[in-house]
Amino acid sequence: MYTSYGSYRKKEVISSFHPAVYYLILLIVCCFAFIINNQVIPADLMESRNLATAQEMVREGNYLVPTMNGELRLEKPPLPTWIAAGVENLIPGNLIVQRCMAGLSATLMVIFLYLTGTYLTRNRNIGLLTALILATCFNVVLMGRTATWDIYCHSFMTGAIYFFLVAFGERGKQWGNFLAAGLFLGLSFLSKGPVSFYALLLPFLISYILVLHPSLRGKKAPFFCMILIAVIVSCWWMVYILIFHSDMAIAIAQKESTSWINHNVRPWYYYWQFPAEAGIWALFLVTSIVYYFTYKKQEYRREYTFSTLWLILSLILLSLIPEKKTRYLLPILVPAALSVAFYIYYQIKCSLSKGEKFLFRLNAFVIAIILLGIPVALYLMFFQQGEISLLMLSITGVLSWGLALFIFLSIYNRGGIQVKGVFVAIILTMIMIEAVCLIPIGDMFINEERHSIRMLRDNEQVAGLPFFYNPEEGLLRMELVYEANKTIRPIDLSKDAVIYDNLPFVLVSGMPIDSLMAGKRVEIEWIDLFDNNWRKVGHKRHNPELVREVAIIRHLEVQTEPVEE
Repeated sequence: MYTSYGSYRKKEVISSFHPAVYYLILLIVCCFAFIINNQVIPADLMESRNLATAQEMVREGNYLVPTMNGELRLEKPPLPTWIAAGVENLIPGNLIVQRCMAGLSATLMVIFLYLTGTYLTRNRNIGLLTALILATCFNVVLMGRTATWDIYCHSFMTGAIYFFLVAFGERGKQWGNFLAAGLFLGLSFLSKGPVSFYALLLPFLISYILVLHPSLRGKKAPFFCMILIAVIVSCWWMVYILIFHSDMAIAIAQKESTSWINHNVRPWYYYWQFPAEAGIWALFLVTSIVYYFTYKKQEYRREYTFSTLWLILSLILLSLIPEKKTRYLLPILVPAALSVAFYIYYQIKCSLSKGEKFLFRLNAFVIAIILLGIPVALYLMFFQQGEISLLMLSITGVLSWGLALFIFLSIYNRGGIQVKGVFVAIILTMIMIEAVCLIPIGDMFINEERHSIRMLRDNEQVAGLPFFYNPEEGLLRMELVYEANKTIRPIDLSKDAVIYDNLPFVLVSGMPIDSLMAGKRVEIEWIDLFDNNWRKVGHKRHNPELVREVAIIRHLEVQTEPVEE
């Protein structure tokens, strides 16, 4: 346990409102952060791969051995895919609901961090600051709005960390909290393997041991049961795959381990821009780290040390892995939100020196300038192109400039800096962006000429027929597989016997099907030309690989002349 932890834990929880008010605030902000307007951005390649796998689970009825377009997909454990398959069973083909499930996972992550911050400090106000900061960080908002699986493993791990803290922090064996921690550890592993264990749990444990000094005294039995539960929940699916698909499982394990070394390799300093993942809190994040090392007399100094060390260790560990992507920085935002919350809390509670006032004003001033620029950017990028209405531009302008004015008045107030006012304005800024500004951003993806292959889902002509594509054209885009909700396998069109053995079938091709089938004894029943691009023809991001002809290839019916008597 902590040093002097017993007396520390007896402190009454500091709270400005009824506990239900804190949860209500968090739910409202999370609703805007992860749910409102989550449909405006179309599904990208990663989402298409994930949801195509879930659709195939439902279509084939094979839940234990995931496949994607007919090929085994065992690279990642399947818990998020099972969740997506459950949604697909209940509400087929609904991207909004699929994204809402990721949003619910992100909301769970925010609530667990609120509980963690509150438990560490016995102060609900710090817990609320921490959770609101996390809910409005750019990378968290992005992952909570898309059907990607990273948010699930880190959400479950945040829950495991909270139960772990309570289990060690309270007296007695704490069986319930240890078992809950073990369950959430297992769910995290079952979502994306050891990713969150390395990026979130390991730096937490090192910081926790070095700063808060936990003790296993009287808790060994439930602690080891926690580990046992975590191992069972984590590994049962892997054991099943090893038994029934051992060769493929071993090959994929080798592939995944080498990809961390050979795939997307970046230099160790690649993550120097990590504050950018916090979005609107980027400058505050840098300031919170500088503030920790500069001003050393704080009410929650030990907890501040814990969160800052956790943040730094997480960054170091992620930097050691050769494979680097910016989305891998998602777990670093958990301790980062704690650190920023401590900084904001001190600015609210303490009398600020000239240096502290300058730093805080600088942070707030930058955000106010950005708010002033949002309507100008919308005017230049969208209004002049006729992509948003004058009403939308006016609403955005009034809200943005109103919030900017409020921030200016808060930092240049005769009564001193109104830190609470600035914080509220930042949260409202994110709500405005999510509720209003995402609409014109979504208009960028409106293509009136878009003719999606999704229409084949309701086409009775192709029902029950196998789908094929020509592998000589390259790999088939997974967006087409997801939108069509079909397994589209490769077929060797150079071999007539292969063609005839599979008739009738549906051919999806980027080349003219008439020329591909020239000289073959087949009948071509034209379906349509589909363009799955969200960008118009002529746009630099219009992808020809998403334009495909579709036709049914049937046996050629030979007409015979009647025999004259």
